[in-house]
Amino acid sequence: MNIKKSTIENLDDIMEVYAYAREQMKKNGNPTQWGNSNPTRIMIEKDIQNENNYIIEENGVIYGVFSFIIGEDETYQHIKGSWLNDKEYGTIHRVASNGIRTGIFELCLSFCETKISNIRVDTHNDNKIMQYLLEKHGYQKCGIIYVKDGSPRIAYQKCTN
Repeated sequence: MNIKKSTIENLDDIMEVYAYAREQMKKNGNPTQWGNSNPTRIMIEKDIQNENNYIIEENGVIYGVFSFIIGEDETYQHIKGSWLNDKEYGTIHRVASNGIRTGIFELCLSFCETKISNIRVDTHNDNKIMQYLLEKHGYQKCGIIYVKDGSPRIAYQKCTN
């Protein structure tokens, strides 16, 4: 499978992946993290325009999607707890799979870890699957951050050097 920056032509397929992921989150006890409409089409369009959105695809089929941004994330400026360090970092947001292929999350992490050795990510308290996967791959809980709507998220970080 290939990882590449998405284009506006991929938008409809990307939104289908997110629709599937929202339903899976609900079925797995996490109905509120993305609700019925997050991430929004406008949010993903902005990620694409900023060249921060990536697709995991093979033969034109999109199996996964995520956003990856290197540089400061305003959501992470305040944490109840503490980050592992204050070095430049990359942030992984909005990871989703269409459920057809396994290993999508691992491909996302591997890709991001080749771009920068210091990565932060957050997830909802109800997203037990994501918490398990992050910890399985060596990410450490650092504390709690709050997203724009004021709801809390568990913050993780991993440094590979």
